[in-house]
Amino acid sequence: MRDGIVAVVDTMGCHMAQQGETDPRARRLVTLVSLMLSSQTKDEVTDAAIKKLRAALGGSITLEALLKADKETIEGAINKVGFWPKKTGYIMEAAKTLRDDFDGDVPKTAKELQSLKGVGPKMAYLCLQAAWGINDGIGVDVHVHRITNRLKWHNPPTNTPEATRANLESWLPKELWGDINHMLVGFGQEICYPVNPRCDQCTLRDMGLCPSAQQNVSPTKRKPA
Repeated sequence: MRDGIVAVVDTMGCHMAQQGETDPRARRLVTLVSLMLSSQTKDEVTDAAIKKLRAALGGSITLEALLKADKETIEGAINKVGFWPKKTGYIMEAAKTLRDDFDGDVPKTAKELQSLKGVGPKMAYLCLQAAWGINDGIGVDVHVHRITNRLKWHNPPTNTPEATRANLESWLPKELWGDINHMLVGFGQEICYPVNPRCDQCTLRDMGLCPSAQQNVSPTKRKPA
């Protein structure tokens, strides 16, 4: 399905934000911050914002650096992401909550993560997977929701990401929960577009596994891996 296809999520997803940090707590924190910035924002923009924020904080996104930073510093670094004014407040408040309630570290349960403003179920489950290696739920974003409905994996079709998550978790083996988001997000970024999907490049269509496949489409060139 994704063999030979390198997507933006592979090189700029939340797991890659950790690459700029060495301290384990900072690696977990930057994973959370990256996810908080990612809503309504392309991975490329989120990745650039994380790098700019890291530079603005002196080279490392640590809890101490976030707590010391003023609002203008954070805003100046992340002002290209969607809803950046709200996200600035969420990040600053989350830093204080981590300090006061979670011993200065990222929480290890979805419930605790969702107690932070700006963190929903998708972010919580992805954060657990990337930050802690805990596979406790499926992170459902627009790609996962769209593609699984196109594949008719839900009967009846689901109307919300949470309904999609609940149905997927009811039958998909748990050992696959940690892989499905990354696989489908990349597939959605490169092949299964919301509009004019590249069905001619889709192996699922060729195998007769996609009920929604468009048969008569103009050939497109696949991006090199």
